[in-house]
Amino acid sequence: MDKITLTTDSGERVSTVAPVIISASRATDIPAFYARWFFNRLRRGYCVWYNPFNRQKTYVSFSRCRVVVFWTKNPRPIMPYLHELDERGIHYYFQYTLNDYEREDFEPNVPPLEQRVETFRELSRMVGRERVIWRTDPLIVTPELTPRELLRRIWCVGDMLRGCTDKLVFSFVDVRAYRKVRSNMVRETGCFSADNVDAAELDTAQCHEIAAGLARMRDAWTGDGWNVQLATCAEEMPLEHYGIGHNHCIDGELMEKVFGEDKALVYYLRTGVLPEPDLFGGMPPLPDGHKNLKDKGQRKACGCMVSKDIGMYDTCRHFCVYCYANAGRQCVLRNAARHSDWCESLIE
Repeated sequence: MDKITLTTDSGERVSTVAPVIISASRATDIPAFYARWFFNRLRRGYCVWYNPFNRQKTYVSFSRCRVVVFWTKNPRPIMPYLHELDERGIHYYFQYTLNDYEREDFEPNVPPLEQRVETFRELSRMVGRERVIWRTDPLIVTPELTPRELLRRIWCVGDMLRGCTDKLVFSFVDVRAYRKVRSNMVRETGCFSADNVDAAELDTAQCHEIAAGLARMRDAWTGDGWNVQLATCAEEMPLEHYGIGHNHCIDGELMEKVFGEDKALVYYLRTGVLPEPDLFGGMPPLPDGHKNLKDKGQRKACGCMVSKDIGMYDTCRHFCVYCYANAGRQCVLRNAARHSDWCESLIE
């Protein structure tokens, strides 16, 4: 990423990365809990991000930002601020996770389902359905919550979201890969014990049952005039024979389609650099091809293009039991007490 120098709140001159695309955020729900902080930092022109593995401090400038990708389970708190992005000419879209795990209490601090559905519908009317991606993930099974029951719930939510989105993205829970996920699912729910928590992961037959069921839903919705694309998030399992592709959540194709009037952005999406105007302020011609801009910092099966995530682990107060980004509830609460809407980073 390009680097520039800026003056911090304390008057210090520092070097910053200046990403074109900002992810806000895979690591925490900025729209739900940190909307005011995000826009305070946008006005100041930069924020601070800490590497979760070595605590190295990075300054992130907003000066060249053209797109923000929001990840959320509750965008309601950020919706009153979105006009500021419009006024600055910064594009944005939402990855909106909307699950029905109310009986299991897997997402103990999200709003009620009906409220989340209405927020989804309102956001879709506000920004356009192509800019609100419906995510139902991760998919989890219990003895009672079978693949058939999961599909029934997705169908019911889909009926309430008809015409409000163009895409449904799903993934399967990873329990064995994350020790803290196993621990939280045992400690925070009544569904699992240490002996059976690994069974929350779907086996191959169950994954195919879900894929086949979602494909039938898609076909039924299409027959009713609602065209919904299906895709998986960071899943290696090939499901193309169901008409299900691999998603690019930070999606250059979507950006070029929806924000195509921004020729400088389109140039970046095809080349990886913002264009330099000529002496008369003109743009260089758009290349026909596309450079491979896959984010090498993500998992192999992740299709996202390069971006800069500004979130931090152990800061999301939804307390979802399957979350890989939280070590535990008490750690999040300690960090919440250290947050200020006016500080450079999410945690002082």
